[in-house]
Amino acid sequence: MPPRFAVHRLDEIPTVPDADVDWHPLQHYFGLNTFGANLFIARNAGDQLIAEHDESESAQQELYLVLRGAVRFTFDGETRDAPAISVAAVPEASVRRAAVALEPGATMLALGSPPGEYASTWRPSWFEAVPKLH
Repeated sequence: MPPRFAVHRLDEIPTVPDADVDWHPLQHYFGLNTFGANLFIARNAGDQLIAEHDESESAQQELYLVLRGAVRFTFDGETRDAPAISVAAVPEASVRRAAVALEPGATMLALGSPPGEYASTWRPSWFEAVPKLH
């Protein structure tokens, strides 16, 4: 039976063998099954953190958080540079996406899940005064 909770340093979480970057499969390691969670760390500038793909088959929405360094995202052929503490969201599954490290050590957290499977426990009233991106 897996533990009910866990706290680990990132260097304690194994990486995927033979990957071109340091890929920590967080959802696999912690036994999460309601959303995907992976952390990628570039060894060199130019390392591909996310291979070009879309999520048309899975309908998955994705959120990327650049934790350290800088990353260049490409969305349907348009590039966006994202320095540390930037967030990139891809709610539309058909958008082709990719990410490349702009410097060694660039670190990015990727989260994803198909729509409709998430049920927030937050009260909607808490967000009434918070604008949404339109």
